[in-house]
Amino acid sequence: MDELRQAYISESQELLTSLDENLLRLEQNPGDADALNAVFRAAHTIKGGAGVVECDYIVSFTHVVENALDGAREGRIKVDGDLIQLLLASGDHITQLLEFAVDPELRPDAQTLARGEALLDGLRKYSPEAKRDESGMANADAHIESSGGGLVGHDCWHISIRFGENVLREGMDPLSFLRYLSGFGEIAHLSTLLDGMPSADLMDPEGCYFGFEIDFRAETSKEKIERVFDFVRDSCLINILPPFSRVSEYVSLIMSLPEDAMRLGEILVQAGAITTAELDKSLQSQQIDEAQAKDSDEEEPHKVSQLGEILVEQHVVQKELVEAAVVKQAQVSEKKSQESKLIRVQADKLDQLINLVGELVIAGASAAMLAQKAKDAAMFEANSVVSRLVEEIRDGALQLRMVQIGETFNRFNRVVRDASRDMGKDIELVITGAETELDKTVVEKIGDPLMHLVRNAVDHGIESKAVRAEHGKPEKGTLRLNAFHESGSIVIEVIDDGGGLNRARILAKAVEKGLVAEGAEMSDQDVYKLIFEPGFSTAAQVTNLSGRGVGMDVVRRNIEALRGSVHIDSLPGQGTNISIRLPLTLAIIDGFLTGVGEAAYVVPLDLVEECIELNSEAADRNYLNLRGEVLPFIRLRQQFGHSGQVRRRQSVVVVRYAGKRAGLVVDELMGEFQTVIKPLGPVFAHLKGIAGSTILGSGEVALILDVPALIARTTTTGAEHAPERLGLVA
Repeated sequence: MDELRQAYISESQELLTSLDENLLRLEQNPGDADALNAVFRAAHTIKGGAGVVECDYIVSFTHVVENALDGAREGRIKVDGDLIQLLLASGDHITQLLEFAVDPELRPDAQTLARGEALLDGLRKYSPEAKRDESGMANADAHIESSGGGLVGHDCWHISIRFGENVLREGMDPLSFLRYLSGFGEIAHLSTLLDGMPSADLMDPEGCYFGFEIDFRAETSKEKIERVFDFVRDSCLINILPPFSRVSEYVSLIMSLPEDAMRLGEILVQAGAITTAELDKSLQSQQIDEAQAKDSDEEEPHKVSQLGEILVEQHVVQKELVEAAVVKQAQVSEKKSQESKLIRVQADKLDQLINLVGELVIAGASAAMLAQKAKDAAMFEANSVVSRLVEEIRDGALQLRMVQIGETFNRFNRVVRDASRDMGKDIELVITGAETELDKTVVEKIGDPLMHLVRNAVDHGIESKAVRAEHGKPEKGTLRLNAFHESGSIVIEVIDDGGGLNRARILAKAVEKGLVAEGAEMSDQDVYKLIFEPGFSTAAQVTNLSGRGVGMDVVRRNIEALRGSVHIDSLPGQGTNISIRLPLTLAIIDGFLTGVGEAAYVVPLDLVEECIELNSEAADRNYLNLRGEVLPFIRLRQQFGHSGQVRRRQSVVVVRYAGKRAGLVVDELMGEFQTVIKPLGPVFAHLKGIAGSTILGSGEVALILDVPALIARTTTTGAEHAPERLGLVA
């Protein structure tokens, strides 16, 4: 049951995300029937699953939500902004209720219940519980008028269901359907049929062998009752008769069911659906009709031709119906086939797989080194095959963790919508590059930094309608989220068409806080980076979204923790572009192994452009001429404080990151190397220029270079600074 609850919670969270997205679509286009149906299905599925895991508080709340949506689908309720707002808030409340679904002993607290009751009061205005369901009763009334006699004075719906043998295995609890029905009506009579129960030696304890005969009193429609059994419709036998049905329809139901006719008749008589006399009379009438039909066929052969024409017409219609049914079944089968291709895997199992693959990579490197030392051609060839297979396994394992960033981006539709409404702004969120993939761990950790950036763009970046109109801009502002791959990294952009960053105000605030000396000359990029300082804010007043100077420093810290960087471009009056550059994965990378003295350093291979020899002309300076361009470089021996004799021949590894190039001077080039990234630990968290460590095939430790940090050193402080300025110790 605990596993079932976890599966329900996970599925419901996905459904709530879908519910939010479709509600926002519906707000933009109230006539979008597909969006409305998707919202209804999400609520209906959440409610049905809640009944299975016995979360009655979710069932009762979602039932009212479903009523409102049902009214909207039938056209009785107008979809407007107030209803959308109520439904969005209801989705948020269901999210809170799911927190209590983890433990069957937990129940919502008084504050949560009060918040839910306030929402229900608003929803009941759209779908009051006492309101007559006109569609259901209209169907029943029409049935009475057209039947022309032989009616039963029974005001209940009759539901006959025989559960499929696999219902329990599929996670469905038959009793949950009874609880569901009780949520919007009264079960007047219930009979349980166990005729399908096999003998003990043939019975499967996980199989389901029973059914229900239910008399259900409610002002509802047949379609609504059918939706109750959506989860099991394909595997169960279900018949529904409306109130005041004809006796012959009950008899037809009896004859179509697998159980004994007399027994079923007794159940219907006991429930008050029909009387004994009506049942006997109807059965006799049916026998007489069958006999007359047989005699008629024998005595009136001249009617066969006319009957044949009728059958031909019926056959044509039946053929069309069968063809339509086949097409629909094919579509359903295709959908189920697609669903069967998906499997849910716990994240910790993937982490364990990645760790094992990492150890396999290290073991493979060790085997390759031994083969090279042994100079055994056969062993070397076999190891090459193993290395290739390990590389394929590595790539496959990493692909398992890759997810599209679109799901994270779509979250901000609701954020932008609510924030812009609260502030009286009109802002459109445009999402591009949603199909871009990156590591699931990176996706999870980038959510909070993006939230801060989006909120700041809505609050500080994009102006009010009046200000935009005054500056000749459209009243509707635009906020863009974009993602794309570049040079082995993923770039995420948050772009707004607002007023841009105010350089003078930022600089004045920095002087006021003592961050910058008065009169200091700084580039635009250096000024813009000041907004990431702790407690820094130029906001004139504090809002619910921002203005306290808390958040942007967290953004930078979280991005750097992911081995990423952030860059700001801004034009006054035109807007701001904040670019976040992140590695695709945090686990395993292709590296380029280099040597400095007795130490080994790994450079991410995606960032390496080329390797050249350091000429003697650059011996006394920190730059060289690379085909007519100035290339600044860093001597890793000096940066990391290595002692010993400098080799006569040194090499320069040319790297590029975020459009900037620099060189890394090393003693030795050791070739490509599959690198398993190991964190350095909290003791070395302050080190700059080192992204992590890895283990070589020899068992020695090599440090992985933080290329972005090193490039930043070449373009800001220069390469002549001592190793301690980088916080590194030899």
